[in-house]
Amino acid sequence: MYPGMIDKPRCSCRLCISVMRLAAIVSLTLAPAWVACAQSYPVRPIRYVVPFPAGGGVDIVARLVGQKIAESLGQQVVIDNRGGAGGIIGAEIVARAAPNGYTIVMGNVATHALNPVLFKKLPYDAVKDFTPVTLVAMIPGVLLVHPAVPANSVKELIALAKAKPGQLTYGSAGNGTPPQLSAELFKALAGVNIIHVAYKGGAPGLTDLMGGQITMYFSNIVAGVPLVQSGKLKALGVTSNKRSKIMPQLPTIAEAGLPGYEDFNWYGVLAPVGTPAPIIAKLHGTIVQTLNTPEVANWLAQQGADVVANSPDEFGQFIRKEIAKYTKIVRESGINVE
Repeated sequence: MYPGMIDKPRCSCRLCISVMRLAAIVSLTLAPAWVACAQSYPVRPIRYVVPFPAGGGVDIVARLVGQKIAESLGQQVVIDNRGGAGGIIGAEIVARAAPNGYTIVMGNVATHALNPVLFKKLPYDAVKDFTPVTLVAMIPGVLLVHPAVPANSVKELIALAKAKPGQLTYGSAGNGTPPQLSAELFKALAGVNIIHVAYKGGAPGLTDLMGGQITMYFSNIVAGVPLVQSGKLKALGVTSNKRSKIMPQLPTIAEAGLPGYEDFNWYGVLAPVGTPAPIIAKLHGTIVQTLNTPEVANWLAQQGADVVANSPDEFGQFIRKEIAKYTKIVRESGINVE
């Protein structure tokens, strides 16, 4: 309720005035209780939902962060892997959970940017059903091609695609997955026609790329580095807006010939909407402190990730921008997963 609403209500009937006054009194009464609750929080284990199977990138980062949160807060953090449907199952569980700080989720680009765009009947609202805590890290991808492809730079690849429209191919981990969206953004900005080949997972796509069955693939940078170092594949650029610490010699796609290109995977912590601000503040402070420890920061850097640790408001704005970006890509490319 905004200041002045009780003194100058839109409705002058006594019932409306009484209800608004009561709401203001209840709000003022509960505020100290929430503050006291946050000071003692947590008093029991925290459920940390990971919307993907154990062993994947989201799971590994969540476990590392969860372990440090537990050490800092003095309470157990239980990792609950709820994979399936591209992260939808796990994200919905948290969206429907009690907003008390004891259920949080490790969201990522799929759960909170791609799914809202790709699915018309998503069982949760990526913006309205969650309270952002912080964006943990961003991980760039890398554009890989087979060594036999006659292109040693992004500029040369674009020229090749324009000279052979519809003849080059790119692989993805499946329809609507991040590798496909990365490639479709590339196609849109470059104005080229490259054919999509969908696989059931990233490994089969990379295997076919190494075998020369497809032309290119946008891979997770950690998975791509050893394949490049062994000479099995050729890297033309990273998808982020700055060079990767684990491949500093490799230019970004933007600086290598496609200005404006920027795409990456990201991980961030969110809670159910309605979680009290003091509890969000405590979670935020704890996670940011964790991310800034040398152990965690160095480990993430080795994975090619850049620590972000921004504010809840900044993370919320970031999610909205990501949804807008992918909405444009999906609309222009005609991607349909339903």
